[in-house]
Amino acid sequence: MTQRNETVTGGVYAFVAYLLWGLFPLYFLALLPSGPWEIVAWRVLLSLVFCIVALTVTRGWAALARIVRQPRLLGWTAAAGVLIFVNWTVYLIGTLTGHVIEASLGYFINPIVTVLLGVLVLRERLRPAQWAAIGIALIAVVVIVVGYGHVPWIALALAFSFGLYGLAKNRVGSSVDAVSGLTLETAWLTPVAVAVLVWVSATSGITLAAYGPLHGVLLALAGIVTAIPLLLFAAATRRAPLSLVGLLQFLTPILQFITGAAILHEDMPLERWIGFGLVWVALVVLTVDSLRHARRARGVTDVAELA
Repeated sequence: MTQRNETVTGGVYAFVAYLLWGLFPLYFLALLPSGPWEIVAWRVLLSLVFCIVALTVTRGWAALARIVRQPRLLGWTAAAGVLIFVNWTVYLIGTLTGHVIEASLGYFINPIVTVLLGVLVLRERLRPAQWAAIGIALIAVVVIVVGYGHVPWIALALAFSFGLYGLAKNRVGSSVDAVSGLTLETAWLTPVAVAVLVWVSATSGITLAAYGPLHGVLLALAGIVTAIPLLLFAAATRRAPLSLVGLLQFLTPILQFITGAAILHEDMPLERWIGFGLVWVALVVLTVDSLRHARRARGVTDVAELA
């Protein structure tokens, strides 16, 4: 396959992954009256089942065994598991309690949080435009807090948990493939998921088989629905340039925002529009700077090759 075909294929994988993530609110709302804790527990357990099947079909058990023998990689997969559990739980609580727009804000500011983590954790040096984007995003959060009356905890928790999850995945790099990584992350979380289901059963009752066959099937699909976009995203990052993958990522929060505003009719007072507008300005600044930097880097590489 040529490089151009690889890029196109990777772009399609990324587009489908972000499209599926963007439609998640509609899927999870269809699972009501199941609560967020029960749903996230089923996501963990059924994702693990899906990964076990995938490892068997793709003969990936040998690769998983090599990872298990490396304590450093196991530690990072455990950290990634905790962070994705926090992310999934907060997202479900937000979605099922009428905060889809605030959840979309979390994924809008996630690229900015990722840049900020690069400075705080990896000691990266930022370009002026990146500092400007972070400053504008901070002003946006202040506007929302002052004007809307509360800290957007759901948005901030989603942005930082997913940003830290990306940092954990960065630490393992290509040493852990997508299926093995998700297998280990969900395996670490399995005792937590089982405990959650025991608690739900003792308090409100398990809903898997309590609301008819359609509801049961939709809830049983949680593992596949969780795993497929993650695997598509992993396949995309191996084929398409990060600049393309980064641009396509805005499809997810845009679809979530449209769902919250146009379909679910969540409130969007003026101060929230101003806050979102500032975040979008920050993202434009960050995206333009990233594209210009990538183009400049390619130009330097081309000159070096010619020399």
